[in-house]
Amino acid sequence: MLIKTYGSALNGIEATTITIEVNISGGTKYYIVGLPDNAVKESLRRIESALSTSGFRMPRQKIVVNLAPADIRKEGSSYDLAIAIGILASSKQIAHVPLLTDFLMLGELSLDGSIQPVKGALPIAVQAARDGFRGILLPQANAPEAAVVSKLAVYGIRHLKEVVEWVNGTSFPTQTYVNTQEEFQKNINSYDADFGDVFGQEHIKRALEIAAAGGHNVILIGPPGSGKTMLAKRLPTILPPLTIEESLETTKIHSVAGKLGAVSSLMTVRPFRAPHHTISDVALVGGGANPQPGEISLAHNGVLFLDELPEFKRSVLEVLRQPLESRHMTISRARLTVAYPASFILVAAMNPCPCGFHNHPQKTCICNPGAVQKYLSKISGPLLDRIDLHVEVTPVGFDDLAASASSEKSTHIRNRVIAARDIQEKRFSSYTHIHCNAQMTPRHLRQLCRINESGRTLLKMAMERLGLSARAYDRILRVSRTIADMDGSIEIQTAHIAEAIQFRSLDRARWSE
Repeated sequence: MLIKTYGSALNGIEATTITIEVNISGGTKYYIVGLPDNAVKESLRRIESALSTSGFRMPRQKIVVNLAPADIRKEGSSYDLAIAIGILASSKQIAHVPLLTDFLMLGELSLDGSIQPVKGALPIAVQAARDGFRGILLPQANAPEAAVVSKLAVYGIRHLKEVVEWVNGTSFPTQTYVNTQEEFQKNINSYDADFGDVFGQEHIKRALEIAAAGGHNVILIGPPGSGKTMLAKRLPTILPPLTIEESLETTKIHSVAGKLGAVSSLMTVRPFRAPHHTISDVALVGGGANPQPGEISLAHNGVLFLDELPEFKRSVLEVLRQPLESRHMTISRARLTVAYPASFILVAAMNPCPCGFHNHPQKTCICNPGAVQKYLSKISGPLLDRIDLHVEVTPVGFDDLAASASSEKSTHIRNRVIAARDIQEKRFSSYTHIHCNAQMTPRHLRQLCRINESGRTLLKMAMERLGLSARAYDRILRVSRTIADMDGSIEIQTAHIAEAIQFRSLDRARWSE
């Protein structure tokens, strides 16, 4: 008897519905066809044990399981539940009811019949709703994230027996509901850190406010203990809140990577990723035999923080160049190509030299001649050109640390950032995929970042003295446009250009002395 059930295959953050056909006939062997990987091929052994421990039997006949369409690679253990139900229905151990064709099923079976969580529940649920399914059966741990899709009935299952009882009509699982708007609003500002914790460093706070307002990349250069990491960790607290669309897209990526907790249904705060400097290039940008999102995609719509930047391997840093420009990462393999979004703010931190005290106001640098330039040369010029703001961080003095006056809270800074972003949203309302100044192309720069004669003279002088590249020129214009937006100015003034130029610390000659 031929039975059809339905599962799903992931390709990046998108899903494809898979038809699982089970046919039992004369013979003694088991076959799974349709381009399965080893985990799928092994599923029949797991299913056999799960059926036995749950009070059912594995038919001692020829079983053919076809996963269609056959030209899509099927990977992972999420097909176990759908195949098991197909075998039970085909062997007439359970009734063949319309529920089998109206619902999509996914879950990994343990040998005792319990159902283990799987990756990618949210994108699978989104695709199931598009394909017209009434609902989805999946592990209980994945139910909250799938229930974000309001047009789909979501049932969390803990054991194979629950599915059988539901199909037979003897018991009905509880549907999982998630109020998306309530969940989204409840935790939208739940940050542990705050800029009010930081004393002094007003110049650095100003630079990070500019970075947040325009979506600019920033590098912090300063001695150990000057507060670089503390400041970077607080950048997400002044970024505009995630929109519901951004939240869903970010949640999809973390769902595919298996990074969502059992109680999480929707990511409501901007991600902050801080990989260690020993990370590999594949772990940073994504990859593997079954391409998974890397740290840059997990930081999508948030912040990627690279502490001790020169300590990262050169090859790791160089792979950042393309996604910093394109804001997505394409991973190509012989049999497939996967694209993951990667629109993030890069925040890098580094010491100015190996000993950490070059240009320190009080301590003396003990590095050998040429050591500073050798240390800085670990970061390539093309990568530095893609970082808009170079900010020199100096140690905080005793008076600032002991001050009784409170520092400005993140909430107040965020309000100014949101006001600047609103200006940019209106400016780019007619453009696709451009939402902030950092995303402007050279064509948009010529149209939207016109400067007066005095500003042009100042910028020409800076380029000649600092030896800036054409890309650095574009970066200065973008930052100037952001500063003007923060001031509520329609035109870019000379003062805005001057402030943008001063955030090019690593272009100054004294850093190579």
